[in-house]
Amino acid sequence: MKSRVVIGFLGTTLDTGMAAKRWQRWRPSVALCQQPELPVDRLELIRGNRSAGLARSIIKDIAEVSPGTEVQEHVLTMKDPWDFSEAYSVMYDFARSYPFDPEKEDYLVNITTGTHVTQICWFLLTEAHFIPARLLQLSPRQKNDRDYSPAGTHRIIDLDLSRYDEIATRFSLERDQAASFLKSGIATRNPTFNQMIDQIEKVAIRSKAPVLLTGPTGAGKSQLGRRIFELKKAQRQISGTFIEVNCATLRGDQAMSTLFGHVKGAFTGAQSDRAGLMKSADKGMLFLDEIAELGPDEQAMCLRAIEEKKFLPVGSDKDSTSDFQLLAGTNKDLASCVRAGTFREDLFARLNLWTFQLPALKDRREDIEPNLDFELQRYSEQEGDNVTFNKEARSLYLNFAHQPDAQWRANFRDLSASVTRMATLAPRGRIDEATVKEEIQRLKLLWGTTRNVSEAQDCLRQTFTQEQIDQLDLFDQSQLATVLRVCRDSKSISAAGRTLFAVSRNQKKSGNDADRLRKYLQRFGLSFDQLDL
Repeated sequence: MKSRVVIGFLGTTLDTGMAAKRWQRWRPSVALCQQPELPVDRLELIRGNRSAGLARSIIKDIAEVSPGTEVQEHVLTMKDPWDFSEAYSVMYDFARSYPFDPEKEDYLVNITTGTHVTQICWFLLTEAHFIPARLLQLSPRQKNDRDYSPAGTHRIIDLDLSRYDEIATRFSLERDQAASFLKSGIATRNPTFNQMIDQIEKVAIRSKAPVLLTGPTGAGKSQLGRRIFELKKAQRQISGTFIEVNCATLRGDQAMSTLFGHVKGAFTGAQSDRAGLMKSADKGMLFLDEIAELGPDEQAMCLRAIEEKKFLPVGSDKDSTSDFQLLAGTNKDLASCVRAGTFREDLFARLNLWTFQLPALKDRREDIEPNLDFELQRYSEQEGDNVTFNKEARSLYLNFAHQPDAQWRANFRDLSASVTRMATLAPRGRIDEATVKEEIQRLKLLWGTTRNVSEAQDCLRQTFTQEQIDQLDLFDQSQLATVLRVCRDSKSISAAGRTLFAVSRNQKKSGNDADRLRKYLQRFGLSFDQLDL
């Protein structure tokens, strides 16, 4: 059997009593040793400097009513036991220095005595597991009670809330509601995605650290970011607004001004002060979508703003402050960007505490059906027009959506646009099989074009950086990719020229094919010999 140990303050008011009448009074420190169902092996009695006399009297009376109870005194000095900071610090030091041995002893903390402040401190220290104990509350009986006794009654409070079925059920329900809120009420079925949402819910409520959302374009990063903000605001953890910016739209000096603000006269056209988005997010949340697109100067300023909550507006010699929580989004691999030298390693380390990878729609096809219903309902609410599927049309669409050749390249943006088109074209508000068949052909055509563009970019990345590719027209990207593929498959520039210009050569419309190809490559700073053959 474990020894039972009670820790508590001497009650400078409640524990007082003189002469024989004291035995008729309810005195908590004595009463706790008179509980027939709660034998106490040791009482750790905490008192102040001025309570030595009262302590001696109480210890003597405890020895009389409970000879087997050992009492040990502890003197804690507090100038003001009603000062929370002082009381918590002194009691924390006591808890950290006390030689707890939970394997051999069962601990109770008596919250009946002491000031209200010290009672709160006992609760906090016990709830945080600095003290491995349960709480003990003693209460007096009314004197007109038939069972009146100066010993009163006691109640033990266990802070392990999982043991209370009603509370555990309530907490479980609230967690489910929070997770459903983050999913916009969509009953998603993908277990990996649902597990990730559960983790995000815990992080959103318990942490103020930056959160990084990664995943392909259209996977739902922006929508999830706003739901995280709304969840934290509902929990009263933030009071400000949600500020979102796509970093890919920020270029040059305008990027610094947009993010960090500027002072009047900082540059040509700066006719007045501008707060900037980071200041506007004070007490709220800042969502930097496509954060990998930020330039090196903006990255450095962001790092300081995250760590110090300070930044320097353009043209100012005085720091501005903003206490915001950061959400960041990207469809790129930031670790690869760090290795390529385009993203700061220290900023990535700061963002990488909580990173969540949102899967592509094609990787969670079981969630297409509930999201289809969500998108259709959203269309009806926005347009004020109730649109539904007939049974055969719904089955046809879902069957296509689950096939491997349904690529969903833009993920939920593709699904949302597809539903909007079908709902708009639906005859008399009813999506039929003909409408679905037209939409399937439209999606196949869209994904075929997108695939060609994607394949062209993959080919170009072997020779050019993404920044260089972005400077090319879509027409030039496709044409140049074809030229590069032919060059890499040819043994010489003449052979490549003959392949590329075979029709015009046969029609005698071209002369030297090799020279023509050489000049074309020179337009892009290339030569045949430098290509990776």
